[in-house]
Amino acid sequence: MRRVPLPGATRDLAEHLPVDVLRRRPASAVWSALEYACHVRDAHHLHDIGAGTNDKAVLFDVDGVLVDSYPAYRRIWSRWADHRNLDPDLVWSHTHGRRPVDTIQAVAPQLDAAAEYSLVREFMATEGDGSPVYPDAAAVLRLLQNRRWGVVTSGRTPTVLQRLRAGGLPDPPVLVDSSQVRRGKPDPEGYLRAAQLLDVPAPDCLVIEDAPAGVEAARTAGMTVVAVRTTHRDDELAGAHHRVDTLSDTVPLITGWLEGRTHEPGNRTTR
Repeated sequence: MRRVPLPGATRDLAEHLPVDVLRRRPASAVWSALEYACHVRDAHHLHDIGAGTNDKAVLFDVDGVLVDSYPAYRRIWSRWADHRNLDPDLVWSHTHGRRPVDTIQAVAPQLDAAAEYSLVREFMATEGDGSPVYPDAAAVLRLLQNRRWGVVTSGRTPTVLQRLRAGGLPDPPVLVDSSQVRRGKPDPEGYLRAAQLLDVPAPDCLVIEDAPAGVEAARTAGMTVVAVRTTHRDDELAGAHHRVDTLSDTVPLITGWLEGRTHEPGNRTTR
């Protein structure tokens, strides 16, 4: 199959992409060739990312880890709950780390989840740009230049990229969103998909999460998990191998992981 070289910075992340992948990408300027390659399921050649075939990888959740979306999402889901005469606290308890359609199916199975998700997206649109990146996110991601990393999110790629770019963060070499999996978190499919795209065995992936559903997904995938206490109490994150207060606190764990010094600690907690 003939391959086409990518221009600009994307050449540093993936040297070549097949013509058929490039031809299938949407015309919208929101999607670059690399972003679409990360999006489609047959882009296995992205194993060129990184410095070597045995590199370890770091995977991030987005909301609550890289992006401070908690206040905005709380307003959006409370508005939807009020609109449908549901308990806002009950609805909110089912949102963390889960795809919106999964949340809707859990709290209101009698409703059309697809139609309700469209309504939630309308509420999101009227909310505006209320989800800034965390101040320490850029410094953490700088640790991963020329290393294998990606994000696994219950959101949608265009929205995620818009928020990351607005905060000056780089585009992830691999981005697995809600549309690429049949089952969302706590199912491990998303994290296993990211490991496959990065060509890294699941046990060689370190995951940074903030939600119990994400922690469970990563643990089930066989990965080592660091939980950041940005949205949940310590007892709710008990399944993580390490628990820290802020994204900055993950730096020693990430550098140790990349250098082979951070290991799965059993039940020990990093505080």
